[in-house]
Amino acid sequence: MPLADRVRPQNFDQMAGQKHLLSKDAPFRRIIESGHLPSLVFYGPPGTGKTTAADIVARMCGKEFHKINATVASVSEVKDILTSSYSLMSSDGILLYIDEIQYFNKKQQQSLLEYVEDGRVTLICSTTENPYFALYGALLSRSTVFEFKPVEPLDLVPSLRRAFDILNGDNNLSKTCTDEVLLTIAHCCGGDARKAVGGLENVYYASGDALDGDLAQTLTSRSGMRFDKDGDEHYDLVSALQKSVRGSDPDAAVFYLAKLLEGGDILSPCRRMLAMACEDVGLAYPNAIAIVKSCVDTAMQLGLPEAILPLSEAVIFMATAPKSNSAYLAYHAACDAIAAGKGTTVPENLRDTHRPGYEGEYLYPHSYPGHYVEQQYLPDDLVGTEFYRYGDNKTEQAALEYAKKIKQK
Repeated sequence: MPLADRVRPQNFDQMAGQKHLLSKDAPFRRIIESGHLPSLVFYGPPGTGKTTAADIVARMCGKEFHKINATVASVSEVKDILTSSYSLMSSDGILLYIDEIQYFNKKQQQSLLEYVEDGRVTLICSTTENPYFALYGALLSRSTVFEFKPVEPLDLVPSLRRAFDILNGDNNLSKTCTDEVLLTIAHCCGGDARKAVGGLENVYYASGDALDGDLAQTLTSRSGMRFDKDGDEHYDLVSALQKSVRGSDPDAAVFYLAKLLEGGDILSPCRRMLAMACEDVGLAYPNAIAIVKSCVDTAMQLGLPEAILPLSEAVIFMATAPKSNSAYLAYHAACDAIAAGKGTTVPENLRDTHRPGYEGEYLYPHSYPGHYVEQQYLPDDLVGTEFYRYGDNKTEQAALEYAKKIKQK
């Protein structure tokens, strides 16, 4: 049996982390210990205890327990389990645990509804994806969602100590290991208990009589990296990158950029940075888009790993640049007016002068002092509407002063 399974906790008190779910007064634990078991959805990254919690719940509830993995389970296997819910053996109902349920399509998930609704099956699902996107809505509405979070390094140390003792017992050895070494392994594994136990196993067999901290750092230094270009964590990282730039935090911005690039993704940060130059730096520094575009083009020509250089420059440049979203707000204000049905008719003086029946009189601004002349541009029902408001940065305030100057003349 794999070491991760042998060290698996047997009750809630032995589980690492998840205090928001497993402490004595936590709602999740109170529900389970009350004897009332609703259908549940466990949501969170790998190695955070979702399967372990399901196993413990199964032992506590006393129902006939079935466990399948949606990545390999066939339709017939699921049907056989559901059909068995009619048998005398399952008179108290069935507890069905489906791991990685996001791999079941809509039709497969729909097939569970009838059995969940009439109480023959109590469902526990686990998923590493956002359940509000990954699960069929009707099934999700009949379940209670609980989020499992990455395990804090200190919370992993007791589990790693148990695993270390098991390894010594298996090999009839008396190796030693300090809590500092175990903490090093825990820190490097990104809150994934299963990965931490696997890392400990590698360090154990590569060490002499005492487990070495430097060796532990070397063997587990990249273990904590989780990256899925189509998963929630990817979109969280891209979102965090933009929000850090918008918030003028260069340290956070370059950190999230590094997470994306070290995961092998160069396209997503490049695309998002071009958007940031327009949306967040915007008119406060209009040349930002040209600078960022130049950095992105250079990065795409270089490829990784050298692409980190121009992209780091671009991210730090934008994080430390003045910010304005005035163009973004102006566009969406105009969209709101369109959605409200306003501005359907272009003013006569702005229409194509070559069209039949043209009766307008367009005033050519370049023929007037300051290249400006007052005339109507917005449709009649929008005259006087202000979509764009000058930002409070140096560049836009200079533009405001110029606008005032030519209009006064």
